[in-house]
Amino acid sequence: MKFFKYHALGNDYLVLDPSELNGKLDGASIVKICHRNYGLGSDGILLGPLESKTADFRLRIYNPDASEAEKSGNGLRIFCRYLFDQGKVEEEQTFSVETLGGIVEAVVFEGGKRIRVGMGKAIFVAKDIPVATDNPDEEVIRSSLKINDGSYEINCVSVGNPHCVIPLESVSSELAHQLGPIVENHDMFPNRINMQLLKVLDRNNIQIEIWERGAGYTLASGTSSCAASVIAHKLGFCDNEITVHSPGGKISIEIGDNYQLTMTGPTTRVGEFELSNEAILQELP
Repeated sequence: MKFFKYHALGNDYLVLDPSELNGKLDGASIVKICHRNYGLGSDGILLGPLESKTADFRLRIYNPDASEAEKSGNGLRIFCRYLFDQGKVEEEQTFSVETLGGIVEAVVFEGGKRIRVGMGKAIFVAKDIPVATDNPDEEVIRSSLKINDGSYEINCVSVGNPHCVIPLESVSSELAHQLGPIVENHDMFPNRINMQLLKVLDRNNIQIEIWERGAGYTLASGTSSCAASVIAHKLGFCDNEITVHSPGGKISIEIGDNYQLTMTGPTTRVGEFELSNEAILQELP
């Protein structure tokens, strides 16, 4: 199988055209392909383009643990760059991509090095994220979650996939590793959840550390950037144009009317890789 590897601020994905598949892409194969030591290594696999009845293209997104993601901001930008590189879209052409988390519209700029994606509307209602609460119709804003011996303020939102944003005075990768697995798998989140540790820098800048559902600690995340930005805005800390600083770099988020989100950020092509069948057939320890 031939894969095309890209990264968006260090968040790397492998793009696989469905025509390369001899059969079904099963969970065991996904785990092996994404493995950093035994496979090609990535934060996930983008399977597409697939046929869509409602959009120009359709995309399926798989995490390294073989679970399927509803949406990925960086994954979408990478997929758009791949479409551009393959001559399927042109620069500054608006086109649509269907995901499990909804249809988005995208535009490619600067020879594919910068992509703008309309990420849809942020949703704060518990039952639609989902979050298990006593009142499923309430917003999960400034709620409390006990973790080990501490209590943390949590703010939950869906941007096509679920997120839990924790505002703090300081954030670190160490704390993300410590809290991330607990938050991701907490009983409060029936479909698991992505977590962001949020530090507000000023009215137009935030810093985040990220733990992604099904992937773990990542250097950057488009949907995480959207989630943290819209929460910072909703809480009154930031204006509607925000630069998100993550360990992998910077991304721009614009918050429009009714919490409509637009993401603009870079992509980088890494290369093409031919995966041996031996890697698929191997038994992992």
